[in-house]
Amino acid sequence: MTLRSDRWVRGDNEVALDSRVALKMGGASIDAAGGRPIIGLANSSSDLNPCNQPLADYVAPLRRSIELAGGVAVEFPVISLGEDLMKPSSMLYRNLLAMEVEESVRSQPLDGVIILAACDKSIPGALMGAFSTNVPCLIMVSGPRPVAIFQGRRIGTGTDLWRMWDERRRGELNDQEWEELEQALTLGKGTCNTMGTASSMGAICEALGLAWPGSTAIPAGDPRHMEVARDVGERIVSLVTSGVSISDQVTQASIENALTVLGALGGSTNAVIHLTAMAHRLGLVLDLDAVDRVGRSVPVIVDVEPSGAALMEDLDDAGGIPAVFGALGDLLHGETILADGRSMAEAQSNAPAPTGAVRDRNNPVDPAGAFRVVRGNLAPDGALIKRSAATASLLRHSGPAFVMGDPEEVARRTGADSSAPPDAVLVLSGAGPVGGPGMPEWGMIPIPAPLLDQGVTDMVRVTDARMSGTSFGTVFLHVAPEGAADGAIGLVRDGDLITVDADAGRIDVAISSEEMAARRAQRDQFRPAQRGYVELYRRHVTQAPAGCDFDFLALEPGQRPYLDEPIVGRS
Repeated sequence: MTLRSDRWVRGDNEVALDSRVALKMGGASIDAAGGRPIIGLANSSSDLNPCNQPLADYVAPLRRSIELAGGVAVEFPVISLGEDLMKPSSMLYRNLLAMEVEESVRSQPLDGVIILAACDKSIPGALMGAFSTNVPCLIMVSGPRPVAIFQGRRIGTGTDLWRMWDERRRGELNDQEWEELEQALTLGKGTCNTMGTASSMGAICEALGLAWPGSTAIPAGDPRHMEVARDVGERIVSLVTSGVSISDQVTQASIENALTVLGALGGSTNAVIHLTAMAHRLGLVLDLDAVDRVGRSVPVIVDVEPSGAALMEDLDDAGGIPAVFGALGDLLHGETILADGRSMAEAQSNAPAPTGAVRDRNNPVDPAGAFRVVRGNLAPDGALIKRSAATASLLRHSGPAFVMGDPEEVARRTGADSSAPPDAVLVLSGAGPVGGPGMPEWGMIPIPAPLLDQGVTDMVRVTDARMSGTSFGTVFLHVAPEGAADGAIGLVRDGDLITVDADAGRIDVAISSEEMAARRAQRDQFRPAQRGYVELYRRHVTQAPAGCDFDFLALEPGQRPYLDEPIVGRS
């Protein structure tokens, strides 16, 4: 067969010779006849990102497996997007990673790619880029980090930290206990061990047929990852030699399965944005109406924080994501093909029975489902709430707006001198894709200190920002259009009456259209220009319902991705 890489390495001219020399100097075994698939290992491991550090250990077994299967493995680095250190948000750089992966594959002799990613924006960013090349693709993730023990009990990453920060603010954790918490959380590498965005995206990748079934819940450092690497290396060579493309691997039915699994997990709201962007890179359809349908029809059956009580190691003990596939039964399209070549229906027939952290559909964690989409004059294009992690009594609420515009104002207005009334709706605007920039995870606005001292643990919050997948509370997120895109949320003032009804799908502010027009006319539209990538991002990023991708990279429904091949000549 003729491979894409043969255009670089096959033949006796000076360009082919130079290409072979370059690959041999990197350790690859290449000859003039070509015909051996060259597989790129897009490695995002980094000392700046503890979630992704274990990925470096997968390179050697992947390389061996690819070579035993008749391929050639070449490792190349890509940006490592980590939530802990990248500010204002790693989301700002998700699209940059996507462009890097796309151009790395396009410009070099690669026939397929294995993504090594972990922390939540690394997974969708790299896959979006790979999708746009339409070459075969599989992914390996690092797996969740060990479980921390604090004051004799297990605590989950993110979710329990947010709870304990409130305890600290109430004076219930002293300096020594706060230091002990830090020591407890500093215990190993890997992704959050709760159902945050990284775990949600891993499960989505299994449902899409890109991650080996059962692999994404395996704890980081577990030797089973080495076995998975051997299987994945062999499989990617088979996909290339069979002439499969990524648009053959991931279909509309695959996207629908992934969304259904996300709902069953009570997974991250961030994953909705990512899955939307990934679908649109393939010309497939995913919109907020579909998210709402799944939110109302698929019960939450995975009992993992923050929608449940267990942790990721418990999900692994229960059989991992294949156990979820089995429990979902006919809610999934059985004809889709998983990463190991089996159909979804075959995997379901061999799945373990629901136990432990995986519930039967007749005994769900939350029968009402994970998500609701709301619309109204405050969010004409929609907003999203994770219903399964909210307070039921607040899902329908009216109260006066208490408005903030940036983290400094949030800290000031929710501090000891806060004047927010108990029934207030906390509003944060100007933190969306353009305004952030990058739509930071600022949406879980802290409960004002005086109310926290009175025992208030949750309030309605409305924002054009995101929140961590490990977060919880009655937070209406991703309001579109955002304030910086002239959305109504940027016009709200203290005291305006906001009414939300999650199950009715409504979010409204008691401002007439005439008053909105008057306030809009009074707004200062000046925004100082940024330089470089940030300015490119602000000019071209789409709103949350479209996936926050760049407007020049997403495809229209029905279009098929294609690889714009370079001229292979002297550089």
